[in-house]
This record gives sequence, structure tokens and C-alpha cells, in this order.
Amino acid sequence: MSIELTMLLWVIVLFLVQLVAQVLAEMMEHGIGYLLSARDDWKAPTGIASRIERAYFNLLETLPVFASLVLIAHFTGKVNEMTALGSQMYFWGRLIYFPVYIAGIPILRTLVWIGSTAGLVLILWQLLI
Repeated sequence: MSIELTMLLWVIVLFLVQLVAQVLAEMMEHGIGYLLSARDDWKAPTGIASRIERAYFNLLETLPVFASLVLIAHFTGKVNEMTALGSQMYFWGRLIYFPVYIAGIPILRTLVWIGSTAGLVLILWQLLI
């Protein structure tokens, strides 16, 4: 399996970890009864649960782009050292982003986000040239 596809697989694992973390955080904050309900009385998470949710949603915003870029690179045969590097930058950036966001470290969070987004741009650039 290529580095790009391996990174995509690990990002999906990260997605599942963040999904479970988000559900568990809301369960701890609002109780299991709330999670089992229809949630007609929706309650916004607060504190750590809110940070986990925002980090999770941020991953959801970029994951389809990453997956698309990796699959396009793979199926067009344009994988190379730069697409591998971009994939690794995205994965490691997203992996670091999650605990940094939860810890509430704003400047570092932004720098990590820029690094992971640069990985997306690097893959896109390789597909365009």
C-alpha cells in the first residue's frame, strides 16, 4: 500500500477515535439518557466536550478533501515523494491538532493547522503540475 493510502487509512482511524471521544465527552457532560433520547432539547457541549466537538468537526471539514486528493493521486498515478510528504504532513498535523485543541493552546493549534493544510496544498500542487 502506498504511503498516501496508508496515511488515509490512519486518518480514518483518527476520525473514529475523535468520534468516540466526542460521544463520550457529551455522555459525561449530559448523561447517557440524553444521548439515547431524540435530543429535541438539544444542549450545546461546553468546556472540554466543546473543544473535542470543534476539533472533530474541523477534521470533518478537511477529511473529504484529503481523501479526494489521495485517491486522485493514486488513480492517476501521480503519487511521488511530494504527495507522500503532503499526506504525512496532513496526518501528523491532524494527530497533533486534536490534543493541542483540547488543551486549549491557541497559537500552537493554529500553527499545527497550517502545517496540516500545507500538506493538502502540497498534494494538490502535485496534481496540478
